[in-house]
Amino acid sequence: MIKKWYFYASLIVIITFLSLGFKPFNLETKPWFLIEKTDGSEYLFPSQKEDDYPELKKVNVIFTEKRLISFKEAVAFKESQGKYRLVNSLGYMGKYQFGPQALRSVGIHNDKAFLKDPALQEKAFVALLSKNKWILRNEIERYEGKIINGVQITESGILAAAHLGGAGSVKNFFKNNGSRHFRDAYGTSLKSYMRAFGGYDLSHIEADSDATIND
Repeated sequence: MIKKWYFYASLIVIITFLSLGFKPFNLETKPWFLIEKTDGSEYLFPSQKEDDYPELKKVNVIFTEKRLISFKEAVAFKESQGKYRLVNSLGYMGKYQFGPQALRSVGIHNDKAFLKDPALQEKAFVALLSKNKWILRNEIERYEGKIINGVQITESGILAAAHLGGAGSVKNFFKNNGSRHFRDAYGTSLKSYMRAFGGYDLSHIEADSDATIND
């Protein structure tokens, strides 16, 4: 009986010693990661100082300031999610989803080279903007600032709509006071582009009837 008592007493002493030996240190914990929830998503930032992330500021500027670069990226994201080599089921190509006719209008005849060349795609988009700005110069002057069929008309909205459906479709939109609703093959309406891409400053785009680039 005495031996059993010594055994259990020794066991208790050993367990107590081991428990004390492995007791964690009382260290001060620091918030090394800031967890910020936005729209249900979680993002981890190693620092709480915004100045530590200049690249994020650049991204925010692109999508918050209504300038040409913002317009280009917004249209590109809608068209292709910004993918230069995307070809859709109807054969429209690149970041801005050019069709063959639009490419020919700005002087590009090699579709494969166009698809592989991001710089060429950017130039083509600007050239098409210049050409459409010339074709639609009267509509821009006459209707900008007005509300047509519930849509605030702006220069950038008109040019975005022309990219979707062509300048002719935009002219018909105004000719019919917005009552005819052009939609592309995927059901996207001219009106939705006028609304979604309105209010961007495209004053640096020159209206040019002969806007082309070398292939």
